[in-house]
Amino acid sequence: MAGTLYLIPNTLGQTEAQQAHLLAQIIPATVQKMTAELTHFVAENAKTTRAYLKLLSLSHPLAKPMQELSITELNVNTPAAALEALLSPLLQGHDVGLISEAGVPAVADPGANLVRLAHQRHICVRPLVGPSSLLLALMASGLNGQSFAFHGYLPTDTGLRAKRIKELEERSKKELQTQLLIETPYRNAAMLEALANTCHASSLICVATDLTLESESIQTLSAADWKQRLKANQAPDFHKKPTVFLFLANQ
Repeated sequence: MAGTLYLIPNTLGQTEAQQAHLLAQIIPATVQKMTAELTHFVAENAKTTRAYLKLLSLSHPLAKPMQELSITELNVNTPAAALEALLSPLLQGHDVGLISEAGVPAVADPGANLVRLAHQRHICVRPLVGPSSLLLALMASGLNGQSFAFHGYLPTDTGLRAKRIKELEERSKKELQTQLLIETPYRNAAMLEALANTCHASSLICVATDLTLESESIQTLSAADWKQRLKANQAPDFHKKPTVFLFLANQ
């Protein structure tokens, strides 16, 4: 009988001290225990996964010594042809944990391809509870949580990015739909500037940074207000920090 593919949540923290502090708060104890009992993992980053498992081991003994755990990598550079081999332990009867570098796997994450293949091979998939930066941002934004869409990254070219923002704002206005975006952290300022300058003055823009961390910041303002703040050099403290951007056309 095939094993079960567990979708293992990770913290959204960046440092070991932050993760240790947050682990008990945002990862349920039952999920920690289930993770510690696994001996096979597919990870976006093997190094950060070992660091995460080391934290878990402080309160939940690992099934095997760290050096004996099987950890294979699955990231954006993994070819589709390699996915089948990643399922081999499952087909041999082992339970496997799929773990992302931060947050929940398979959402804005290459792990989705492995999950799809697992379904095709009739392997049981079990998602475990943990933090999703996208849903946390949506919850805290005050924007429409009944209809929303995540678009990932926008073009880096200034003109193409502005065009895409206008398209999404029109969709937001037509469907009353909240639009969610992410950006490479060092480009956060450019993204907020593009949103503030491109969106209609009354459109609402939320900037959610370092979610669940002690440095967490969540602000929802109109495009006009953000534009004024940027002119006054009052941008959020979000340089090189993971940030989710959300906006909704104000009716």
